[in-house]
Amino acid sequence: MRSLLPWYTRLRVWFRLIFLQASWNYEWLQGTGFLFAICPALRRLYPDAEQLQEACQRHACYFNTHPYLAPLVAGAVLRMEEERSLNDREQFVSIEEFKEMVAAPCAAIGDALFWGGLRPLVGGIALFFAVKGLLWAPLIYLLLFNLVPLWFRTAFFIRGYRQGIRSVEFMQKHKLPDWAIHTKEAAVVVLGGLSAFMSFELLQQTTHPEWQGLLIAVPVILCGFAARKGVSTLLLVFTIVVFIVLLGVFWADLVYLISWFS
Repeated sequence: MRSLLPWYTRLRVWFRLIFLQASWNYEWLQGTGFLFAICPALRRLYPDAEQLQEACQRHACYFNTHPYLAPLVAGAVLRMEEERSLNDREQFVSIEEFKEMVAAPCAAIGDALFWGGLRPLVGGIALFFAVKGLLWAPLIYLLLFNLVPLWFRTAFFIRGYRQGIRSVEFMQKHKLPDWAIHTKEAAVVVLGGLSAFMSFELLQQTTHPEWQGLLIAVPVILCGFAARKGVSTLLLVFTIVVFIVLLGVFWADLVYLISWFS
C-alpha cells in the first residue's frame, strides 16, 4: 500500500511521541499525549472537519503502555487510519480494539525489558568505570541507557507503520519477552561480577586473606535457595539491608574478633 503520509508528517508524529507523558492524567493516563502525537497525521488524512473531529474523538480515550514501545503502537495506528480513510469503513479489528489489545502487553514487556533489565545492566556497566575512578561513568550510563530506547523508538515506529495490525506478529516473531528475560540475566551477571570485583579490590587493600571474599557466596546461595522456595523477595532485601547496617555498626568488633582468633 502506498503511503499517504509524507516523511515529514511521520517525523512530527515520532518527535511528539517523546512527550507522550507530558499531559499524563488520572482519567486517560497517556491518552491525551497519544492524541496530541498523531494529530498531524489525522489532519492530513481527514481534511474534512467532521471526519477529523470523529477521528480525534476515536483517540480521545484511555490509553496506557510503555513509552518506549508506544511508537510501535502509534505506527500501526497510523497505517490503520490510512486504510480507514481510503475505505471509509471499519476493518475486522477496529482501531480502538487494536490499541486496547496491544497496550497492556507492550507495557508489561517494556517494564521488564527497560526498567527491570536494561537499567540495572547499564548501571552495572557504568559502575565498573566508576570503581576504577573514571569521572565519565555517569555520562556512560546516560549514553547507553538512552541510545537503546532511541533505537527502539525509531525502529519500532517504522516497523509498526509498515506492517500495521501485523506488527503484533513482529513482536511474537522476535520474542520480545525473551529479550527482557535475557537482559535481566545479563544484569545479574554484571552486578554479581561487579560485587566480586569490588570485594577482591577491597581485600587487596587489607591484611585479610583474599580467600575470605569467597565467603560472600554462602549468603548469596542461601538467598537464591530461599527465593526458589517462595520466600518473599522484599523480605530477603529487607533482611540483607538490616544485616549490612548491623555489620557496619559492629564492624570494628568483628575485625577484632577475627584478628584475635587468627
